[in-house]
Amino acid sequence: MRQDGRSGCPINRAVEALGDHWTLLVLRDITFGGRRHFRELLAGSEEGIASNILADRLHRLVADGMLTRDDPGRGRRATYSLTESSIQLIPVFVALGSWGLRHRETTEELAVRAQLLEDGGPAMWDDFMAELRVTHLGAPAPAHPREPVVERLRAARDAARQPS
Repeated sequence: MRQDGRSGCPINRAVEALGDHWTLLVLRDITFGGRRHFRELLAGSEEGIASNILADRLHRLVADGMLTRDDPGRGRRATYSLTESSIQLIPVFVALGSWGLRHRETTEELAVRAQLLEDGGPAMWDDFMAELRVTHLGAPAPAHPREPVVERLRAARDAARQPS
């Protein structure tokens, strides 16, 4: 295996790939927000990412094999898709979200997905990864579909947005 980082330590290699917060947030927005085009990612950023930072992170994620980018031709929007390595970050996102729920101040609207995924456990994460593979990799849909995780996450967030 080619080693082009500071060391061959798996934690170091992961931090080198994912270590700046914008990279994880771009992947989060594609994974959980369903945003797959530059303008959607820019407009939908909760944290207000700058266009030059977004362009840089998308370029890096494609170069690192974390995303693919179709090239539809002049005047058409490029679509970004998760690769298998990015899809397999779901347990990492759940762990980060669980840690944030316990150790940082959050808002209900933005915390509800993390709580739902934590409560759903590995079976839910596997279902979500299978759904992402269908959407981003063109994998066949499961033979026995359950209620889509993406819909449960969206419904939970929508419910949290409603005034009490």
